Amino acid sequence: MKKYTVGIDFGTLSGRTVLMDAESGEIVASSVCEYKHGVIDERLPSGKLLPLNTALQNAEDYIDVLRITIKDVMEKAGVRSDSIKGIGIDFTGCTMLPVDEDMRPLMFEPKFKDEYHAYVKLWKHNSCQSEGSRITDVAESRGEEWLTRYGGRTSSGWMFAKILQVLNEAPEVYRAAKKFVHSADWITYILTGEETHSAPFAGFKCLWSEEEGFPSKEFFQEVNPEMANVIEEKLPDRVVGAGKTVGYISKEAAALTGLCEGTPVATPALDAHASMPALGITETGTLMIILGTSSVQLVHSKEKINVRGICGYMKDAIFDGMYSYEASQACCGDHLDWFVKNCVPYEYKADAEKQGINIHKYLRSKAENLEVGESGLLALDWNNGNRSILADSSLTGAVFGLTLRSKPEEIYRALIEAAAFGAKRIVDAFEESGIKIDRVVASGGIAEKDSMTVGIYADVLDRPITVPDAPMSAAKGSAIYGAVAAGIYENAEIAANKLGIKSGKTYEPKAENVRVYGKLYREYCILHDYFGRGENDLLKKLRSIKD
Repeated sequence: MKKYTVGIDFGTLSGRTVLMDAESGEIVASSVCEYKHGVIDERLPSGKLLPLNTALQNAEDYIDVLRITIKDVMEKAGVRSDSIKGIGIDFTGCTMLPVDEDMRPLMFEPKFKDEYHAYVKLWKHNSCQSEGSRITDVAESRGEEWLTRYGGRTSSGWMFAKILQVLNEAPEVYRAAKKFVHSADWITYILTGEETHSAPFAGFKCLWSEEEGFPSKEFFQEVNPEMANVIEEKLPDRVVGAGKTVGYISKEAAALTGLCEGTPVATPALDAHASMPALGITETGTLMIILGTSSVQLVHSKEKINVRGICGYMKDAIFDGMYSYEASQACCGDHLDWFVKNCVPYEYKADAEKQGINIHKYLRSKAENLEVGESGLLALDWNNGNRSILADSSLTGAVFGLTLRSKPEEIYRALIEAAAFGAKRIVDAFEESGIKIDRVVASGGIAEKDSMTVGIYADVLDRPITVPDAPMSAAKGSAIYGAVAAGIYENAEIAANKLGIKSGKTYEPKAENVRVYGKLYREYCILHDYFGRGENDLLKKLRSIKD
């Protein structure tokens, strides 16, 4: 009997599930479940208006993914449940929810139907910058050594900033919450009945390390006296390392998913991290860039090196014995989606419909005919704040050089170029700190579908970029972790070297484009520092100015 594993990638708008042949790595079936409630960023289901920079989700959508997609892939492949030997999941991070003593989300309580702090806070919930700054300021004043692991700043998107916002703005929710959990850990609880804290989420989003644990009680006492015991009182007790088994499918989960009771469940992974084993990136010096709604940059090193402005590093987060370094950009596909929804004229949309293509493809068909620098436009990629290198979610985006002749496709291309410049700023930070980048691999929906964008990145980075033929790479990586949890492979590195897809199409940089982009990048860096490092706070102030 063949052995299979299931991998589920819980993304921003949908859950994507794959069924993988655990011997060959072949994806034999896949299924996608769009979230019924999507991203809740304007009004609660009750109709209550939400504050700016709020991004919530409904936990019911995650259950739908489990209920629908696992049975769907088994049916498509004609595979019985007893052939499925393990399951792994990955999730966006930090996506957090408060739960009661039965691990039931507080958002389901009738008394909290109008309280948005009882809902799932999505990774891009960015309205708690002041809380993130408070945590950083206290850490700096106390000389906390752990702060250097996170590039010198903590993010407003991480666990404790979100918890502190709940305490500051909705103390009744804070006190009602038995636990604050990563949504990934809530899903593994639904599957196994075990309360655990995934080490990758704890390390990258919750200030934990295996050597030092969490920050001290005294630190949290200074942040807010009511948070003094937040670790003991509000977080799961058991931290489980990457590539391990958190538990086994329960009787209830078997009925929900169609899997066999007792099937091993792997420690959940961060979504971008799961792509590393899927692409077979087990070596040092290879940078992986995920091009999707947001963008994440990951690289391995055998050494511990502090890199100013990145999201952090952690040992054993993806593969045993390796330090994994993460940086990210909060806006990649998101600002392109914003642009087509709000700034494209009717004529363009009508012409795209007439040609039978979506508006993104239509704009790319026009933008790819532009010469580098032809539009005279330069943008900052901060429409959803800046995660790296400035780590400031209160920053806003901008497009410079607009004239009465500027066209939609020129702005669209400038936004793509801005994201590429932001990625180069991150690559420069890695190399300036001593982490050499020898090779670049791109993955994610944009990399798979949009050759123009990958070509722009190759030109801006002045490096070849390989795009492996590995759709749904995060889900496949989770399936690889599921194979390790099942004992089919000794560890994730061995499994990745056997099952990962390393080959693909390579995009070479073009010398003339590299030369012109070099000039534009120098100007980008000037604007990046001028507006991002406090010399001019305009891009923070504008949203707070009221008539």
